[in-house]
Amino acid sequence: MSGKKLVIVESPAKSRSIAKYLGDDFIVDASAGHIRDLPQPSDLPADMKKGPFGKFAVDPENGFEPYYVVSESKKAKVRELKKQLKDADELYLATDADREGEAIAWHLYEVLKPKVPTYRLTFTEITKEAIQRSMQNPREIDSDLVDAQETRRILDRLYGYEISPVLWRKVGKGLSAGRVQSVATRMVVDRERERMAFIPAGYWDLTGTFSTDQGESFSAKLHAVNGDRIAQGSDFTDSGELKKTRRDVVVLAQDEAESLAAGLTGAEFSVDSVEEKPYSRRPQPPFITSTLQQDAARRLRFSSRVTMQVAQRLYENGYITYMRTDSTTLSTQALNAARRQASELYGADSVPEKPRFYSRRNETAQEAHEAIRPAGDSFRTPAQVKNELSADEFKLYELIWKRTVASQMADAKGFTASVRLTGTAGDGRSATFGASGTVITFPGFLAAYEEVKDHDDAAAASVKGSDKRLPQLEEDQSLTGEDIEAKGHETSPPARYTEASIVAELEKREIGRPSTYAPTISVIMDRGYVTKRGSALVPSWTAFSVIRLLEEHFGRYVDYDFTARLEDDLDQIARGEIEREAWLQGFYFGAATTEEGLKTVVDNLGEIDARAVNTIEIVEGVEVRVGRYGPYLERPNPDGEANEKGELKLDRANIPAELAPDELTRAKAQELFDQAALSGRVLGTDPETGRDIVAKDGRYGPYVTEVIPELSEEEMQAHLDAQPTEYYKNGKPKPKKKPPKPKPRTGSLLKSMSLETVTIDDALKLLSLPRTVGTDEAGEEILALNGRFGPYLKKGADTRPLQDEEQLFSITQEQARTLYAQPKQRGRGAAKPPLAELGTDPITERPVVVKDGRFGPYVTDGETNATVPRSVSLEQLTKEQAYSMLAEKRAKSPAKKGPAQKSDGRRRTAAKA
Repeated sequence: MSGKKLVIVESPAKSRSIAKYLGDDFIVDASAGHIRDLPQPSDLPADMKKGPFGKFAVDPENGFEPYYVVSESKKAKVRELKKQLKDADELYLATDADREGEAIAWHLYEVLKPKVPTYRLTFTEITKEAIQRSMQNPREIDSDLVDAQETRRILDRLYGYEISPVLWRKVGKGLSAGRVQSVATRMVVDRERERMAFIPAGYWDLTGTFSTDQGESFSAKLHAVNGDRIAQGSDFTDSGELKKTRRDVVVLAQDEAESLAAGLTGAEFSVDSVEEKPYSRRPQPPFITSTLQQDAARRLRFSSRVTMQVAQRLYENGYITYMRTDSTTLSTQALNAARRQASELYGADSVPEKPRFYSRRNETAQEAHEAIRPAGDSFRTPAQVKNELSADEFKLYELIWKRTVASQMADAKGFTASVRLTGTAGDGRSATFGASGTVITFPGFLAAYEEVKDHDDAAAASVKGSDKRLPQLEEDQSLTGEDIEAKGHETSPPARYTEASIVAELEKREIGRPSTYAPTISVIMDRGYVTKRGSALVPSWTAFSVIRLLEEHFGRYVDYDFTARLEDDLDQIARGEIEREAWLQGFYFGAATTEEGLKTVVDNLGEIDARAVNTIEIVEGVEVRVGRYGPYLERPNPDGEANEKGELKLDRANIPAELAPDELTRAKAQELFDQAALSGRVLGTDPETGRDIVAKDGRYGPYVTEVIPELSEEEMQAHLDAQPTEYYKNGKPKPKKKPPKPKPRTGSLLKSMSLETVTIDDALKLLSLPRTVGTDEAGEEILALNGRFGPYLKKGADTRPLQDEEQLFSITQEQARTLYAQPKQRGRGAAKPPLAELGTDPITERPVVVKDGRFGPYVTDGETNATVPRSVSLEQLTKEQAYSMLAEKRAKSPAKKGPAQKSDGRRRTAAKA
């Protein structure tokens, strides 16, 4: 193997693709992402935990020196790379073309310590031409980019490890704060606050159909009455009042609108004016990371995470260019390819005389230097790659191809026509209607691609479908009004963010980087700060508490402008304009010319009122409290009842998990309090046990349960006396154990039941579950149970759903046997094949499969299991993700830590590989 050249990339899939284009003189291997990182402080060697690295695995007192360790999951990979390097005479570090990739290359260099010539390469696309061009232009590792990435990593460690513990103490365990995630959460919470404060305004208007003498007809909408423009939704504020600048408009009431509609039906109308204006529309620039995520969400219903996973596979397998970029620039080869393909497919007149160039949205972008486009010096059409790609890969490739080709096509041309027509009602009121339409005479780029807005259908409307043609009309022409109808409207609150719109807003505010948006959204969902309702992002009540605490005590660190300035500072470090250590010094400790540092803020927090932080007023006198076991409503008892201490009693009510914050109105709160008032109602006595049966309202809905009385003092003492006395080694008697408290039987109410109407007979039926239905032919017991997802049968580990709740009490043994005799359609079976096979783990060399477990799908190599996150669909789970999940799980197991050592003159500390 003498004379070989070793090329190290990030992912195994990418290494296989690149190896196809390099000759036998090259060995291509993958690091599978980062090989080392900052450890958790709890994982530091014992002699370091009490030292300067003990809090962050970073030493703030000595230049913010980081302590790096090679993770357990990567040690075998590092040994493999070192072995290959021994027989190589050149090393090429070809990790991704962004700050993260630059840092990975630097870490590889520091750990491998090569003694052969070493070069840095970047591949913006995995094609033969691009790889050859890159090999001809090697460079050195960019230390400024490395500094910027290292600053970001340390910044995020300082931010999270200083602020998150405050959230644990004052809001709840397991919560976290993050530089971008906290700001994104605040955006979602702020939008929900706007919706909660929103007051709808009502208004009415008219629509009608108008016909010419030639029988042509079109629809129009009421514009003005007696010359005064009528109000539309945009004329109202979020508080339900007319905007100050719109005081001259008329708000139609229902009776006015209905009487006007009746008076205009059959009336003669006259055309007041007809206007035509030329229409022109330019194509959108080719995709950058954020616009790709937005359009994939709107058109394909992909989450940001799925979009980036699919794009990663397309890039690694040579179908598209690098997918983390802020640049809308296309290379000369790409410009020529797009123009050539547009001309071939849509005609020579669809391409402008000169190529189109788009200005960069962010002149200081640190990402790759070309837009996302199909790979190669000539593009493959979607039809040419369809059979090579999965369904999702094809959809995304087609979207990228269309956008790229369209970006080099001619403007769409046409004209817009608008008409005003007036008629007089029987009561003398003059009503002016208006209509407009756009006619596309030359589709231009629309033949390939049309942008879809947030609330449009997933597929773009066709060019013909988007036209609204008006008949040929002239001034003073007579028209007949038909089907004139009064319609009532109510203004809508500001729309919740979707993944597409929050990415657009983050980009607009210059918060974070496109490559961080997908993981940011995933984090705030995994933390329980945000859930999805359809495509809308809905904040939890916990998010309200977290954001209130951050706003009141860490306001600077969730300020939108401050967070955007942090990105600018990191860009300046990447360009060598700011020194890394000095910047971190100012951020953490503060500086004379800046505001106080994070450490000063944390050290001087003072007392934080946890009750106040976890209280959100809904309406006057009614509050949401975020408690240890979830959110609940609280208010002073309206009848002035006192508790056992003589204090005013506080009424409490559970908040259903599916209820969004803006849906918790005064009326809804009263309904929940009324339901809570029924909680604890004694239904009667169980004749078999003599115990009271009560109906209660719980976190997960209403249920019935039995009341188990406490043991009397005499019964307790008798139990203790019956136990033999045991002694410690020193001869002292051990304390005797109290009897375990029996667990009461409980049963959730069926859908047909309510707390108001449930009876003792209903309750006893519910408490009789699980019911023994009978046995199968082999004598195994079959039970009927009511679970979280509905009624079902259970036989050992084999479950079968029932059609309705009544079957819980009526299904017979024969019916149950018949049900089990049928093939299982869904759920868990007694013996299930793997859901997917993912090849051989590169570390353990064991086969990796996906299985369906009790708590959902998981990946396993037969020894280590790792749960697949809920945010990752099985269709999008890649081999590399599975290997990484298993590696992370193995790394969490106890392992011996090596001693600290200096890594280089840049004062970075590392653990031995």
